[in-house]
Amino acid sequence: MAVRTAVVITASNRASAGVYADTSGEILAAGLTKLGYELKDPIVIPDNISQIQAAIELSLAGNVDLIVTTGGTGVSPHDVTPEATAPLIKKLLPGIPEAFRAYSRDRVPTTDLSRGLAGVTGSSLIINLPGSPGGVKDGLVIIERLAGHIHDQIAGVDHTPTIKA
Repeated sequence: MAVRTAVVITASNRASAGVYADTSGEILAAGLTKLGYELKDPIVIPDNISQIQAAIELSLAGNVDLIVTTGGTGVSPHDVTPEATAPLIKKLLPGIPEAFRAYSRDRVPTTDLSRGLAGVTGSSLIINLPGSPGGVKDGLVIIERLAGHIHDQIAGVDHTPTIKA
């Protein structure tokens, strides 16, 4: 099997301005590498719809298997990642954000405020995660659980359902 590629896109006004390090993006990149993805250069941009869309479109044009954004999923005025992502998704996968919120809810009640989206466009899986280190770590758990199966389905691999007794 070919190595799957991934890109991390961080939407943060402060990280993109160099006010602080992109810790969440670094954690996400390390986690995706540990999961076996070959990482493309990370992208750190301001919370801006057109810049987020351009970064996702660039990754889609490069046929990246997994595009994960971090940041911009809350309810503050600058949080626009879902709005930037929505027009670029061809098949929504609402179960991924639902699984993320269910997994994180007991530890972080404000997880339910995350508006992140997930879906497929062409051969790429796109997932929005929060900008916090904890949110990214929880998101990696969900990616580990589901992404391989999604990549296989995108590639047309037939699966036998697994049912836990």
